Amino acid sequence: MKLLIKNLSKTYPNGVQALKNVNLSIGKGMFGLLGQNGAGKSSLMRTFATLQDADSGQIFLGDTDVMKAPEKIRRTLGYLPQEFGVYDTVSAEEMLDYIAQIKGLEKKTERRAQVSYLLNRVNLYDVRKKRLKTYSGGMKQRFGIAQALIGDPELIIVDEPTAGLDPEERNRFYNILSELGEEAIVILSTHIVEDVTSLCSDMAIIGSGQVLVHAPPRKIVQAVEGKIWTKEIDRNDLDTCRENLAVIATHIEQGRMRIHVLGNTAPDAAFEPGTANMEDAYFAVISGHADLPELSPGVLEGQL
Repeated sequence: MKLLIKNLSKTYPNGVQALKNVNLSIGKGMFGLLGQNGAGKSSLMRTFATLQDADSGQIFLGDTDVMKAPEKIRRTLGYLPQEFGVYDTVSAEEMLDYIAQIKGLEKKTERRAQVSYLLNRVNLYDVRKKRLKTYSGGMKQRFGIAQALIGDPELIIVDEPTAGLDPEERNRFYNILSELGEEAIVILSTHIVEDVTSLCSDMAIIGSGQVLVHAPPRKIVQAVEGKIWTKEIDRNDLDTCRENLAVIATHIEQGRMRIHVLGNTAPDAAFEPGTANMEDAYFAVISGHADLPELSPGVLEGQL
């Protein structure tokens, strides 16, 4: 089973082109979609989830044309949007049971078993009888995770899923997704570099609605190895450095500023070689300084 995206484009009525000729092939496992706010991640997720139509292009889940058979896709889809609402006057247990019926789980015993299982997994079983309006933000987010997993979906989409979760809840959620990735396509859309690096075997970086890079995380990092240089500077010199160097990131260390620069050689003797990581590679791509043939989407996709 693969999710195949061909030449997908979308322009909103206000003239914003959210997606520009997007092409991706996504197989089973955890797939990271990394990009800044406004890069087009949510627009792409909403199109996958059949919540909006594209202007052009195609999406296939296996042999199914997603745009022509949205109802079929929705029965095998788990979706946690960045923002979602709940019915305040019902309990988590009642709401999950209702969603399970919509997903096609007709047997009451089967629904009850799955609802109980999911509430346990997201640590809400003890408050399953409480109305959703009494839940905190983090609890509502965990409820959203549970509803996305109903019906053993083949495609699971989670858009910025860890908002409002404490570190323990965040780890629990990602453990669940990792397990699900063994049997399903799990797309994690986020701007948190660390999450993609540690969880995903494949990923894409998007910016301005376009796929900038598509490759396994390790290959993206390898593309900048030996090309990261660091130097401590005075904050007042930052603008000058940006004008003259390919500055991809800045960090504050003990009150002092350190810049990360991309280049085949050190700009001067004061620069030290840096250890390449996904954060540097990501900033190199989105900053526009990644004049590296290794980071061409076509080249990297051919290495998968």
